[in-house]
Amino acid sequence: MLIFPAIDLKNGQCVRLYQGQPDAVTVYNADPVAQALHWQALGAQMIHVVDLDGAFCGEPRNLAAIKAILRALTVAVQLGGGIRDLATVDFYLRLGVARVILGTAAVKDPELLGTVCREYGQRIVLGLDARDGWVATDGWAGTSKVRAVDLAREMQNRGVGRVVYTDIAKDGTLTGPNLAATAELARQTGLQVIASGGFASLADVRAAVALVSQGVEGAILGKALYTGAIPLSQALALARESGKEVAGL
Repeated sequence: MLIFPAIDLKNGQCVRLYQGQPDAVTVYNADPVAQALHWQALGAQMIHVVDLDGAFCGEPRNLAAIKAILRALTVAVQLGGGIRDLATVDFYLRLGVARVILGTAAVKDPELLGTVCREYGQRIVLGLDARDGWVATDGWAGTSKVRAVDLAREMQNRGVGRVVYTDIAKDGTLTGPNLAATAELARQTGLQVIASGGFASLADVRAAVALVSQGVEGAILGKALYTGAIPLSQALALARESGKEVAGL
């Protein structure tokens, strides 16, 4: 399992939201580059970065911070937020982003997903953010009439192989992730699923690790890392153990 420390960018700062609400903001570090380097120094292999301002407005808004993070890090970056056209996908991948996440575009412009998957393959990730099972869009400000599992299947048919699944009700709450829905999505679609939202303890990480064989390949940790509820080094150790089990060691 891969553990992703999350860096959510708002006005150039590293923040966390509560259930995706733009007015429920906590700033954890005014220097996102320093924060990214800290997670890298602790052993993270990939950093999950979200342009929150971009997600709300539909276009990149934290380019200076994103460029600075990419210049500073030697590990990979997975990026989402406001990526809704081919030009933006191409720009970010050429800039050095390892994977880009498209969420709202999957609902509003599904043909785009097919196009970028044909062009970039596994560097394209579906961002599936659900509110009571329905897909949320526009930085979670809107809710579509599309079921999460239905969208996942449609995008799989268009070439998507990996999805970040977030239960919005859990995000930023430290109440535990919705691993039942995460695992069910993996089982129903065969997609590789990265769990996101609500991780609060090492027990949660351990529970996610137990689902590796069912297609849950990663966990994004945010607020729990910033509050110290989950020490990153210990979460990474749990993830390494899952790799040994899969290898039969």
